[in-house]
Amino acid sequence: MAKKKIVIGVIGSDCHTVGNKIIHNKLEESGFDVVNIGALSPQIDFINAALETNSDAIIVSSIYGYGELDCQGIREKCNEYGLKDILLYVGGNIGSSSEDWEKTEKRFKEMGFDRIYKPGTPIEETIIDLKKDFQL
Repeated sequence: MAKKKIVIGVIGSDCHTVGNKIIHNKLEESGFDVVNIGALSPQIDFINAALETNSDAIIVSSIYGYGELDCQGIREKCNEYGLKDILLYVGGNIGSSSEDWEKTEKRFKEMGFDRIYKPGTPIEETIIDLKKDFQL
């Protein structure tokens, strides 16, 4: 069976790259084919990379606090570009630290994300979820 291909990157004007490298390495170690578009990436770069590489999932990272703004409309754009069935994950500092996590998670679910991870979630948890979602 071919490896599942995953696009990863840091969305918007966020230039945090250390976590991105860790995510990349851990996903590869777990048998995934990783397409890393790096930091400072607009939504369309995630979508184009997924289309060009026939990817199975997109994992969006955001640390700088504007993840919600940067992610609005991404599911609709995925659908528009023919990526209706692509898994869409997001994690990092994606909501206000003063808000209940459940509210943040609910908003991102409503935006079309399949999985939403709070700050500090180990990538191993995401890998377990990927394997479940891919039925590996």
